[in-house]
Amino acid sequence: MKTFLSFFAVIFIVIVFSSCKTETQEEKGSPEYIAEVEEWHQKRIERLKDENGWVTLIGLYWLERGKNSFGSNKENDIVFPENAPDKIGSINLQDTSITLNVNDNIQVTDNGELVKEIVLQHDLTGDPTVLDLGSLRWYVIKRGEKIGIRLRDTEAKLRKELEGIERFPINDDWRLQAKFESYDPPKTISLPTQLGTVVEEKSPGAAVFTVEGKEYRFDAIDTGKRYWFIFADETNGKETYGAGRYLYMDKPDSLGNMIIDFNYAYNPPCVFTKYATCSFAPKQNHLRLRITAGEKMWQGHL
Repeated sequence: MKTFLSFFAVIFIVIVFSSCKTETQEEKGSPEYIAEVEEWHQKRIERLKDENGWVTLIGLYWLERGKNSFGSNKENDIVFPENAPDKIGSINLQDTSITLNVNDNIQVTDNGELVKEIVLQHDLTGDPTVLDLGSLRWYVIKRGEKIGIRLRDTEAKLRKELEGIERFPINDDWRLQAKFESYDPPKTISLPTQLGTVVEEKSPGAAVFTVEGKEYRFDAIDTGKRYWFIFADETNGKETYGAGRYLYMDKPDSLGNMIIDFNYAYNPPCVFTKYATCSFAPKQNHLRLRITAGEKMWQGHL
């Protein structure tokens, strides 16, 4: 009898556990809402795999002052991948001027036009000079005092292989009503970066929301049409990326009401490539809360 009861108890525990597991894996929300989030995720994958998406990044090279020779030959100051010509040319950094010189018989183009010498505009100008050579594409980036070359390959392996990113089940419980508390004047917040530097940004205010009766808040960054939240939570380093995730949300209405929907939380680009220069959550955006919504850690993380 005792053996029978023990066996029954084990079976009961297994059934209960399986039932709970199935329940947590179910999506919650109207069909329209679930379809909306799914459509956003599909477009997110398409953006990542675009020819200028994050998964095409294959290199980041910081320039030294003066002449920087580049190409696939290991004698160059900057060594491009093997599918590049041995010696493409040089990039000259003098004060604030950046000039490209291309060697003879090398077909580098800018907007489809062959170039031999050109002054390069960096990304923070809003109109960077983008150069192409076969499947390779590069442009200048400026991060603080550092000037670098960001290199893409439109034939990158990950671009062909990436199919999706594992996520928590869509759950409209994580679509939260929030109040936006404005800062007057806007507050300066400090964002640590992957480069080991700190970027200062202006925050217009914080979104304040409640989960299970407890209040939380995190600072926003104004990107123009929407607010950007860089946050960390207690899933980081387990189910999600250790340094946190990103979230864009519409700005509040005239009464300060807004929606915070963590089903749209996504991984920073440095999850997919070591050549991104990510900003991470400021200390005040570290939430003591398990946010089981949005993207999980990508299993192919470098």
